[in-house]
Amino acid sequence: MNILFITANRLGDAVISTGVLDALSQRFPQARFTVVCGPVAAGLFQPNPQVERVIVLEKRKHDRHWLDLWRMCVTTRWARVVDLRGSLISLTLWAGARHIVRGGRRPGRRVVQLGDALGFSPTPMPCLWSTPEQEVQAAALLPEGAIVALAPTANWDGKIWPAERFVAVAEALRSEGLRSAVFYGPGDVERARAQPVLDALPDAYDLGGDHALGLVGALLKRCRLFVGNDSGLMHLSAAAGTPTLGLFGPSKQSEYAPAGVAAFAISAPGPEGEAPIAGLAEDVVIEAARGVLQGKP
Repeated sequence: MNILFITANRLGDAVISTGVLDALSQRFPQARFTVVCGPVAAGLFQPNPQVERVIVLEKRKHDRHWLDLWRMCVTTRWARVVDLRGSLISLTLWAGARHIVRGGRRPGRRVVQLGDALGFSPTPMPCLWSTPEQEVQAAALLPEGAIVALAPTANWDGKIWPAERFVAVAEALRSEGLRSAVFYGPGDVERARAQPVLDALPDAYDLGGDHALGLVGALLKRCRLFVGNDSGLMHLSAAAGTPTLGLFGPSKQSEYAPAGVAAFAISAPGPEGEAPIAGLAEDVVIEAARGVLQGKP
């Protein structure tokens, strides 16, 4: 039973989609999935034992990447096509059933919208997959337990809480017995954004860079708390089941708050989607972080 699952280009949206993929896997345990996603999200799906193939959709001029994808998929008889991008390609493939989710942003939580579109109730929560080798590697890199994961980067500067306030959170939580681990994405830009926090916390674990997403998920599972900007890492942490506090400023908490069993968010004061994240006071975040640790933010 072959199922084509077309999901997001961006990491955060791809993580949000893992819940419906997991729900489909449970509904159709005999299915083998082909997942289509952007380059940054490919490692998210590769450890899933029911995923037979991951097709990386890299943008080309004049939308030729969609033609490339059609050529790769047109010869397969799909039992189902699940298209979370609302693309026309889904209408041109042979499929026993189709689930095409309208693309674009709209009010309301994205995770709920996806669950509703595929008829799942309650809403399936995002999840992560890691290989046994990645779990072993994570154990070698990070002790389990008294660790606060800090994620001081994001995909644009407007979403980044000031570095010195992350340091203040780390110092405050040190009194709770927590040592810091700094997470960030691959590339020089991400490293530069995280560098002020790393410099101020010389005893912190440096867990950024070009790690496979399954390994990042395994590392986050070993942490007691996550505090970070609205980012793909925030969604990864929530999917991992780590108690997560997401920080929001000019992005919308009502749409992209982290989703999980212990996921919480806090926004800067002001109109949603417009408030500068610098308006989020460090003492407010520290109090909220301590609340998440106690299970009552």
